[in-house]
Amino acid sequence: MNILLLGSGGREHTFAWKIAQSPLCSKLFIAPGNAGTDSLGINTDLNVLDFKSIASFSVKESIDMILVGPEAPLVEGIADYFSNDTNLNHIQIVGPNAKAAQLEGSKAFSKVFMEKYNIPTAAYQEFNASQSAEGKAYIDQSNTPIVLKADGLAAGKGVLILEDKEEAKKELDNMLNGKFGDAGSTVVIEAFLDGIEFSVFVLTNGKDYVILPEAKDYKRIGEGDTGLNTGGMGAVSPVPFVDEKLMDKVKTRIIEPTIEGLVKDDIHYEGFIFFGLIKVGEDPMVIEYNCRMGDPETEVVIPRLKNDLVELFKAMKDNTLAKQNIEFDNRSAATIMLVSGGYPEAYAKGKPMHGLNIKTESILFHAGTKKSGNDIVTNGGRVLAITSLAESKESALQQSKSIAEEISFEGKYFRTDIGFDL
Repeated sequence: MNILLLGSGGREHTFAWKIAQSPLCSKLFIAPGNAGTDSLGINTDLNVLDFKSIASFSVKESIDMILVGPEAPLVEGIADYFSNDTNLNHIQIVGPNAKAAQLEGSKAFSKVFMEKYNIPTAAYQEFNASQSAEGKAYIDQSNTPIVLKADGLAAGKGVLILEDKEEAKKELDNMLNGKFGDAGSTVVIEAFLDGIEFSVFVLTNGKDYVILPEAKDYKRIGEGDTGLNTGGMGAVSPVPFVDEKLMDKVKTRIIEPTIEGLVKDDIHYEGFIFFGLIKVGEDPMVIEYNCRMGDPETEVVIPRLKNDLVELFKAMKDNTLAKQNIEFDNRSAATIMLVSGGYPEAYAKGKPMHGLNIKTESILFHAGTKKSGNDIVTNGGRVLAITSLAESKESALQQSKSIAEEISFEGKYFRTDIGFDL
């Protein structure tokens, strides 16, 4: 079958790497892709939010399946666009429709959903611009730290954790006044959960599901999880503290009530659900849902998945997902992200990269790169994910770190302590 993969980051390079291994894939297109994906398929200059152009391309190239990497096209309704057109609805979209994608697209929506179906999460209230005074009063009566979340999509940067109540009030005003654009027109203020985070991923047809390997990512720019939030500086899988007992709680208290709740609310969900979780004491709680795979979690989860990914997508459509037996590589996977100097704030692009031809068993997943003449140059804040598999997470991390030191570009930075808290 002909497959179109939407996106340009490390997640999409990882998907392309996995899909290209499938005998079910005849031709792979990546839109827009990056300097790494064009060795696995055909990079195509399409805007992921230009549904009309994507549709025309899909018809022209006889596309059978579209895998949507990033969240924005899902929240904007690409699945609906295709399903509502008789010329397009034969094409399988791997990703939920707009209503289902509100699990990620609206923090308020997901909080109401979790409250309705008794899914464990932090206590909260939501406030809009006309309720600034009420929001500040809520902050006054809350314990610190204060967690502020932009309701909508904010490129992974719409969450603030603040120790000072007066600073929290100022940031509430900033968010309601456009700090994160329309994403912050409503702000969710929630109780801070003290624990250790991890992520669980399922592929579902809205009825049946399979669980993929779990992961733990590291969002802060600085060593020891300090400094500003980023899109992710590295990840590991499996997660040592996620044992069978904890996973059983995740399944019975979180995954199954979520799937059952979607059915009861008549929300048809077809694609990945990313459960951003935190272990508080001995119990899992939901921090957030995402309607797609994470980045850089994909870079450690997919290399551990032994199954044919395209076959799983096909089973999802054919309602045979429950018959699939998911097989994992028992080795540990660890990824370290190389980022541009200045990230997650202002950073330069177009810096030539050196050392990419290094001989290694590690996998180099491009994130923010492009070709410029004979060079590969930086083209984003997060530039390259280096993933290694080994018998222990320590060995995997050391392998990735040694490669990270070999590859160079002006302003290169990476965290040396991924997995420090495990």
